[in-house]
Amino acid sequence: MAKKIKKKTKKKSVKEIKQPVKKPKLEKPQTEKEAIKKTKIRVIGLGGGGGNIVSEIAGQISKASFVLANTDLKALKIGSRKAIKFLFGQNLTRHLGTGMNPEMGRLAAENEKEKIKKICQGQDLCILVASLGGGTGSGAITTFAKICKSLGNLTYGIFTLPFKFEGEKKMEIALNALKEVKNYLNILSIIPNELVFQAIDKNTPLKEALSAINNFLAKSLGGLIETIYEPGLINIDFADFKTILEGRGRLAYLNTIEVSRSELKKEGENNLIKEATNQVLNSTFYPYTMRGAKGVLFNIIGEKDISLADVNYISKSIAELAHPEAKIIFGVAPNKKQSDKIKIMLLASGCGAKFFTNEEKEKKIKKKTSQVVKPARKPEKIKTVSKKERDQQQKKNQPPKKRIKIKVKDESTQLNEKNKEEIRKNGLQVKKEIEEMEKEIIEKEKIWETPAFLRKKIFKNE
Repeated sequence: MAKKIKKKTKKKSVKEIKQPVKKPKLEKPQTEKEAIKKTKIRVIGLGGGGGNIVSEIAGQISKASFVLANTDLKALKIGSRKAIKFLFGQNLTRHLGTGMNPEMGRLAAENEKEKIKKICQGQDLCILVASLGGGTGSGAITTFAKICKSLGNLTYGIFTLPFKFEGEKKMEIALNALKEVKNYLNILSIIPNELVFQAIDKNTPLKEALSAINNFLAKSLGGLIETIYEPGLINIDFADFKTILEGRGRLAYLNTIEVSRSELKKEGENNLIKEATNQVLNSTFYPYTMRGAKGVLFNIIGEKDISLADVNYISKSIAELAHPEAKIIFGVAPNKKQSDKIKIMLLASGCGAKFFTNEEKEKKIKKKTSQVVKPARKPEKIKTVSKKERDQQQKKNQPPKKRIKIKVKDESTQLNEKNKEEIRKNGLQVKKEIEEMEKEIIEKEKIWETPAFLRKKIFKNE
């Protein structure tokens, strides 16, 4: 039995030696698409208006996550199923709106800071969308922007302003919210609702008019997200996007257009290119243009055989409007699906339009200019002067002596003066004349003291 056990043990040891050593698996290098997918973009709609915009956008854009944030529970229930729903401020509003009170909206967001941090955490780009003028969007937007900034996220604000018929109070709330939030955002785009009338007929229903704004924003954001994720012939990645978003509170112009030859009645490729460039540079939804922009990012998605002349024409047209020292990044990608269409996405930051008032800056400049201290004069060198030179200087400085002319009077003139003195009246004579004058005045006054009917008789008798 002992021998058999020994044999078995020998066999086991041989098997163990013969087994090949397993090599550790080497990690495959990440492809470009896998690296691009790591870029996280989150679109957050604040309040009722912002929630409506994001709900409509969520159904048209993929590759980005969406959040609807509101104090109103009913409004959240109506929102898109593709978006995460975040209800906040229950203790203050009791699942209702803020009633056009931005202070209540701000307090509701301040009380939920930790939850807001979780929503914004781990995102590379946060796009905050709000219809300003109400309570929730106007009040909570600054708190959301502050948290995004503290987390180191790139933050892009897209805001709509109220119609004129909504009243001056709403516009005042909206503009105050803009002034507060702009310094916590990298870039911001402003779209007044009033400009919808330039894009559509005035008789269109309100729902369709608001939907036109939503479609415009969906196209524009869709083109931006597509540019970041999709590789092209001349590629644009998230690093390029970061360079355009440098700074704080910069006014941005975002527009994506798509033009097809079949829609245009004109012939020739140049006409198609001209029409596309004209549309992308002149959007009816913005109260400003990209003129004077300090950062420009644009992407051209065209035909497979897009010519260099076409790319040159589009690039030149955009560069002419930008600031002379602007950072310009462009990309080109062939359109594999539709050959007769051209699509252009344009993002310009730091536009030169003076949308915000510069009263604070002007005040600071005035204070600085008033406090400017004039540089002290250099001490003059003291020159040694001799006594002779001093005397000469004193003589020069002395005013010239006036010559006094003495007039000698003749004897005839002296006699005339004596006669004039003799003709002069004495004091008694003057007194008598004054007394006589007084008597005459008193007598005249007595006449006027008598009644009117007696006075008339006196004048008649005279």
